[in-house]
Amino acid sequence: MNQHDTLQGIPAPMARAIAFIWKEAELLDKKDYAAWQALWTEDGYYVVPIDPDTTDYAASLNYAYDNAHMRKIRIERLTSGHAMSAVDAAATVRTVSRFVPVHLSEELVEITSAQVLVSYKRQQHTMFVANVTHRLRFTPQGPKIEQKVIRLINSMDSLNALGFLL
Repeated sequence: MNQHDTLQGIPAPMARAIAFIWKEAELLDKKDYAAWQALWTEDGYYVVPIDPDTTDYAASLNYAYDNAHMRKIRIERLTSGHAMSAVDAAATVRTVSRFVPVHLSEELVEITSAQVLVSYKRQQHTMFVANVTHRLRFTPQGPKIEQKVIRLINSMDSLNALGFLL
């Protein structure tokens, strides 16, 4: 193993990205939305498309297509106690795995993964399964999310209980 390899031979940029994505999942499960918001670039987008094949998110219908302003509003709604979805928010546990690099460099990593999210609310478990793509920019202040796309495997179905961040 050389100085650029970590986690049993995984290149350092990918290993840093994986650790960052696991930390993001932990912050979301803890509902630490302020810390989660700080993980983003100012021009970053959080996207949950309905069409599983779309790449033109601005011209498509999405469950979420949030820039910094919309993420801030979403977080305010989730934390204010005024929204029904926030009053009795579900407990969540995310498992993120199957990391596949799309682009690796010292400055930018794009990586796909599989996410299984289980929520629990009112004695009911609900599972959300998605293919996720993170585009991460490594800055002097640390890694930042430029784009996160969550492609739910059942996105074309009628979905409810999306009162939290995926």
